[in-house]
Amino acid sequence: MKSLRELYKIGIGPSSSHTMGPHKAAKIFAARHQDARAFEVTLYGSLAATGKGHMTDVAIINTLKTVAPTTIVWQPTTFLPFHPNGMVFKAINSEGKADEEWTVYSIGGGALSEGKAEGDEFSTPEVYPLGTLSEIMEWCNDNGRKYWEYVNECEDSSIWDYLKEVWETMKQAVERGINTEGRLPGPLNLARKAPTYYVKASGYKQSLQSRGLVYAYALAVSEENASGGTIVTAPTCGACGVMPAVLYHSWKAHDMSETRVLHALATGGLIGNIVKQNASISGADVGCQGEVGVACAMASAAACQMFGGSPSQIEYAAEMGLEHHLGMTCDPICGLVQIPCIERNAFAATRALDANLYAAFSDGMHRVTFDRVVQVMKQTGHDIPSLYKETSAGGLAKSFSNIIKTKL
Repeated sequence: MKSLRELYKIGIGPSSSHTMGPHKAAKIFAARHQDARAFEVTLYGSLAATGKGHMTDVAIINTLKTVAPTTIVWQPTTFLPFHPNGMVFKAINSEGKADEEWTVYSIGGGALSEGKAEGDEFSTPEVYPLGTLSEIMEWCNDNGRKYWEYVNECEDSSIWDYLKEVWETMKQAVERGINTEGRLPGPLNLARKAPTYYVKASGYKQSLQSRGLVYAYALAVSEENASGGTIVTAPTCGACGVMPAVLYHSWKAHDMSETRVLHALATGGLIGNIVKQNASISGADVGCQGEVGVACAMASAAACQMFGGSPSQIEYAAEMGLEHHLGMTCDPICGLVQIPCIERNAFAATRALDANLYAAFSDGMHRVTFDRVVQVMKQTGHDIPSLYKETSAGGLAKSFSNIIKTKL
């Protein structure tokens, strides 16, 4: 598995696969063709189907236009073989011919791939020799260690400075979000809810106040993401509100030390890494179970780590966080990371805290392992029709399409 730096990426929203990935690809291609007279970029599958709502074209054009004019071609019904988020970049010379045609895929979490089995220019070192949670849990039990200590064992020492930066970015996103009012961009005309939820939570008794604050924190980060603000992929932009909400709430409400938060961040990252390695964190590939479902598993494990869970209890919490999101489709209305994405982040954050509590009451023993659920999630995702995997052509997106067209 790769470093946690490859999972936790700091960048701007609204989508890691549809905004961050294409922006990165355009930057690479522009650097290779500084003398191009024009560019043509063809977007396929999910990138084309929801690209306008995710500002894919804006991310590409704004990057390439510093070199030459750019034309975007949309092919929403054509899927390239490797991944639903395919792109073909062409650099056009002064004679009107293509100097290079480059096929690249945005595979989730801001990562790119050229679809080559033997690796490509985006390959980074493998730093974790163990690739399943069962193996890592066995290492923990054999050595009397915690999951975060396995991270410490495998990563270089600078990982903790990087995780501090990740934590600071998450905190800032929460605090900006709960203090920013107004509407979110796009035709849905949604008002930001985080400030209202944050204020209202203070009027409830302690048990309900706690739940209301978690909602507010998750909404805050998700709304920042929807507005193109700076967030952390955890594991993606679309699911970026879950981990910060759980960590921020635990830190504030229970006076947790920064060290404890960073250990939880490492533990949650390990969970996300395992799914990324063995299945997928791309909504276009496996549906929202790979985004919000994985975020919930990460946050469940992080919370259990913060509150003193054993390796087996943490594994159980992560398993529940993912299992109870199995089959979740990705059907964003208008291709925006707003409905149902933002609300899902808030519910997944509270579900993560419930998974931690449930696991804490147990002895950690259970029948279905986290690794097994990862495999089931992968198969379930591939069985879900492409209509329900970030195309905005099915589910909630389809049911609202006529209403939105009327408004437009």
